Amino acid sequence: MSEVNKRPPWDEYFLKVAMLVSERATCPRMHCGCVLVKDKRILSTGYNGSIPGDEHCEDVGCYVVDNHCIRTIHAEINAITQCSLHGISTKGAIAYVTNMPCTNCAKTLIAAGIIEVVTFSDYHDTRAEEFFGKAGVRIKRLNMPEKIINYDLENYISAKK
Repeated sequence: MSEVNKRPPWDEYFLKVAMLVSERATCPRMHCGCVLVKDKRILSTGYNGSIPGDEHCEDVGCYVVDNHCIRTIHAEINAITQCSLHGISTKGAIAYVTNMPCTNCAKTLIAAGIIEVVTFSDYHDTRAEEFFGKAGVRIKRLNMPEKIINYDLENYISAKK
């Protein structure tokens, strides 16, 4: 975004929301955020974190098996679970994810009816792309959005005078 007052394009906007959501992650091995969107409306958000009521990795350490933290539910699963808990269909939605989904998350997104994944960062697991390709899920890679939130309170206040 070149101008402070310029509105970001939708993809950039939702990726920035996913970046903010990732700040809630509780596993220090990877902070990831996911925003599920349909018709330019946010359905749910998710971040990497422990199951409800369990200890957090950042408090007690990661529970690592085969080089993966198994205490953590991935952001994509948490976002889909939130939709499930609240009776919201994910069919036809877009997933905005800070990191390319792992293989298991890719399969879950496909099963949940996600039609597109928008991301700016890769993940070491390349099977996700294979499964997305077989399922016809589009992958859109963008540059990472600016980490700055252009909140312009000063111009808002002066415009009210």
